[in-house]
Amino acid sequence: MAHLTMLNNTDILSSMPPIGGKDTAQHREVVARWRVPMYGKVYEIEFEHGTASGKRVLWIDKREIFRRDWMFKLVGEDMFKLEDKRCIIRVDPLPGFRYSYSLFVDGQSFEQFTESQAKALKTWEAKLGDNFYRIVLEKNTLNIYVNGKLIEENGEFVDGGTDTTFVEDSNTFVLSARTSGNKRDGILHRLTVNGAEVPDSGTIN
Repeated sequence: MAHLTMLNNTDILSSMPPIGGKDTAQHREVVARWRVPMYGKVYEIEFEHGTASGKRVLWIDKREIFRRDWMFKLVGEDMFKLEDKRCIIRVDPLPGFRYSYSLFVDGQSFEQFTESQAKALKTWEAKLGDNFYRIVLEKNTLNIYVNGKLIEENGEFVDGGTDTTFVEDSNTFVLSARTSGNKRDGILHRLTVNGAEVPDSGTIN
């Protein structure tokens, strides 16, 4: 799967930081990792699967969400909530005592969900001094998120569209929406900070 990262134990031990102040890396058996965009944030989901013990552990942004030790059934589904979306991780058998891991979000496969999010969201990223900003526009709701936080500013009507101005750490951002004049392109969005245009990131990272 293009969006699923398979790791071996050596990779896990060398890449995972200690959790909760304790060195737990030696116990982690991460077999799949997904990055899920939702409401202006990107959640990192990690799934552990002990193929000998049947152990299953779910981590979201390095926080342990559930742990099931010593499960006799090595395949099946685990359900959890991400924000208000119902998510399922499914473990399926493969030949040679191997397993595949699939994530479903809100009834869609991970690939379908991220594709629909890419169409529904527009994302910009900017680094100003020591500060990093990830600005996400939800096209269907017109909600604007800065580093995952919903801002409350309202757009101001101007000639040809709207301008929404918000300030972060004394930096002035303006998100402009203008009609393109043709049905295919629809509304065009542009972000500036302190008068300089911020390039569209084009992808969900």
